[in-house]
Amino acid sequence: MVRYIANKFFYMLVSLFVLISATFFLMKAIPGDPFTSEKKIPDEIRQRLYEQYGLDKPVSQQYLKYLGNIVQGDFGVSMKRLNQDVSHIISQTFSASLKLGLVAIIVSIIVGILLGMLAALYHRKFIDTAAMVLAVLGIAVPSFVLATVLQYVFASKLGWVDVMGFNDPLDYVLPVAALSAQPIAFIARLTRSSMLEVLHADYIKTAKAKGLSWFVILFRHVLRNGILPVVTYLGPMTANIVTGSVVIEQIFGIGGIGKQFVEAISVRDYPIIMGITIFYGILLMVTRFITDVAYVFVDPRIKLTGGKEG
Repeated sequence: MVRYIANKFFYMLVSLFVLISATFFLMKAIPGDPFTSEKKIPDEIRQRLYEQYGLDKPVSQQYLKYLGNIVQGDFGVSMKRLNQDVSHIISQTFSASLKLGLVAIIVSIIVGILLGMLAALYHRKFIDTAAMVLAVLGIAVPSFVLATVLQYVFASKLGWVDVMGFNDPLDYVLPVAALSAQPIAFIARLTRSSMLEVLHADYIKTAKAKGLSWFVILFRHVLRNGILPVVTYLGPMTANIVTGSVVIEQIFGIGGIGKQFVEAISVRDYPIIMGITIFYGILLMVTRFITDVAYVFVDPRIKLTGGKEG
């Protein structure tokens, strides 16, 4: 187990190094600089700005300095906001994104598993058909389209919730619904297909023959084995929710990291763009690492080398 965790951790560090390097050089490859959009300023002032932010140094020196700062947890200083550290901006705005993301993850898991379970238990009946139709719609409709429709219907027309903002508990309903629709659809389909396979397994027939109650069979055997594919999906699901929140936060006016990221792109604030990208990368890699380790505990049949026992 220790070796397995160490290998996963090592590959996570390698992936993080590649992400940092790719993000840095992609930012340098973009034509212009953060001061291109500014009004015409004297060359002396522009040169001082370059010296202040280290843009006058060779790219190799800038890269090595940036790597050293990242190791120390320093994402740099914003080029558009006076004396504001990127780390401080992330820490101040992450709480809103975290609340939105956690609620969306919890809703996705609970609703997705329930839909998938009902579809499997009532296979080829109305509930099964209705659940799969909802799942197909959830996968087919992009989150930003669903968010716009939800805003128009429930906020603008019906007036049940506010169009924008994130202060009242009701303000969670629309952004969470838009953000969790696709994960719910995937989880429902995974749970349904897996539980259908488990329901026809020999050990379920044996459990019925022993006289175990249907409640015990369902929750101790069927559900426990049926949700294994869902565990493997938790990593990609978190990635979808985190990246999707960038657009959702902008649509609903939520002052989270996603909104800061979009605003930084519009004004070419390189330190904020790179800092948030790397922060997201770290968050997703840690989530995937935890998912990989958790899967071994959930299913002891999985070898630590990655395969299944024969």
